[in-house]
Amino acid sequence: MRPLPRFGPRTLRGRLSLVALTSATLLITVLTVAFNAVAQQHLQHQADDELTTRAAAVATTVDTSGPAVRVHEGAHDDLLDSNVWIYDGSRLIERPPNATPDSPVGRRVRALVTEGGRPCVDAGDPREVRLCAFPLRGRTGGAARTGGATIVTALDLTPYRTSADTLLYGSLALDAVMLACTYALTRLAVGCALRPVRAMTDQATQWGAVAAGERFGSPPRLPAELARLGWSLDALLDRIRALLRHERQLTAELSHELRTPLSRIIAELDWWQARPRTPADTRATHLAISDAATCMHTICDTLLRDAREEASAAPGTAEALPALRRTAQRLHPPGHLTLTVTSQEPRLQAGVDAALLERIVSPLLANALRHAHAQVSVHARSEGDGVRIDVSDDGPGVPPPFAGQLFVPGRRADPGDGHGGAGLGLPLARRLARSVGGEVHFDEQHTPGARFTVRLPPA
Repeated sequence: MRPLPRFGPRTLRGRLSLVALTSATLLITVLTVAFNAVAQQHLQHQADDELTTRAAAVATTVDTSGPAVRVHEGAHDDLLDSNVWIYDGSRLIERPPNATPDSPVGRRVRALVTEGGRPCVDAGDPREVRLCAFPLRGRTGGAARTGGATIVTALDLTPYRTSADTLLYGSLALDAVMLACTYALTRLAVGCALRPVRAMTDQATQWGAVAAGERFGSPPRLPAELARLGWSLDALLDRIRALLRHERQLTAELSHELRTPLSRIIAELDWWQARPRTPADTRATHLAISDAATCMHTICDTLLRDAREEASAAPGTAEALPALRRTAQRLHPPGHLTLTVTSQEPRLQAGVDAALLERIVSPLLANALRHAHAQVSVHARSEGDGVRIDVSDDGPGVPPPFAGQLFVPGRRADPGDGHGGAGLGLPLARRLARSVGGEVHFDEQHTPGARFTVRLPPA
C-alpha cells in the first residue's frame, strides 16, 4: 500500500514557523473579536449618551405641572425638535416634521412608549436608528400625576456603523500585516537558532571524512540546549570510537595470532612440494597442516569469545603443564635453543580454559624464543590463592627506557631488529589475563635476559 502524501513543511524551521503562525492567528482572532466587540459597545454608549443629552434639553421645554402636558416652543427649537417624539401618556403631542405615526420608526416609537421594557432599542431597516425613551413625571396639587409625558429621541447610526466597519477592516488589515511579520520573524529567529545545528552537521560531516577526534560539547560556543545535545553526541561518538578501536584491536590481534599457524602451514606445503615425498611424509604433512588449522580455529574462537565478554562469564579450568607443553610444541623452537617446561605440581589446575591459557602464554613464549641466545624456560607453580607461570630467556633483555611501554599496543623496542613482530603480543597477553581476573608483569629485577610473570586465578 502506498503511503499517504504528507502535507505541510518538511523542515524543522518550516514546522516551527507554521506552529507560530497558527498560534498567532488564534490569538489575534480572539483579540480582534474582543476589540471590535468593545469598540461597538463603546460606540453604542456614545450614541445613548447623545440621546440622553438631547432628551434632557427637550425636557426643559416640556411643562408637566398642569393637568395636560404642554410644550413651550421657542424661536430656535427646530433643531432641538428634530427626531424627537413627545407623548402625553399614550397620546402623541409632538413628532418630527418628516415622520409619520404609521412608519416603521413611528410604530416602534409607539410600542416603546406604550409597552415599556427596554429604554433604548434599534429601529429601521437594517436597524439604522437608535431610539431612547425618557419618561417625565409631573405633579398636581402635590400628588404625582398619573400617566405623565415621555420623550423619545432618535439618532441615525450610520456614522457609528461606518466607524465600526472602519475599525473592523483596519484591524483585519493590521492582523494580516502582523501575521506576515510573525511568520517572517519566526523563520528568521528559528534560522538563527538552528545555525549552530547546521554548523554541527557540517562539522560532523567533515570529521567523518577525516576521522578526526574533535568534540561538539563547548558551552561558550553553544546555547545550553545545544550544548547538552553536543555532550550527548560526544558521548555517542566516544562509544563509536571505542567500538572502532576495539574492532581494530581485535583485527590486529587475530592477524598477529594467526600468523604463526599460517606460517607453519605454508612451510609444511613448501617442504612437501620441494620434492616427491613418501606416503608417510605426506601423512605427516597432513597432520601438521590439520594441527595448524585446528590451532587457528581455536585462536579465532578464543579471541572472539573474549571480545564478546564470554570468557569472564565462564572461565573454565585447565591443567597448566599439558597446556604449556602444547604451546611450546606448536611454536617449534629453533634447534640451537633449549626450551624447558616444568612445574612443581604435575596436576596444577588454573582457573581458565586451556585455549585461553595457551593464548595468554603464547605471545610471551614466542617473544622469548625470538630474543633468547640459548635457553628458554617456562615454570608453573602455585602461589597464594592462584597460579604463577614464569617465562624466562637468556637474551639481551628489555632496554630500561622501554620497560614502561612494553604493554602499549604497537610499540617495539627496536623496530629494525629484523623480526616481523607488530608489538601486539604482550598487550594481548595482558588483556586476556585481565579478562579472567589475572595479570601479566615484567620482572625488571631478573638478569640476565628477561622474565615475564603470569598470574591466573585458581581452579
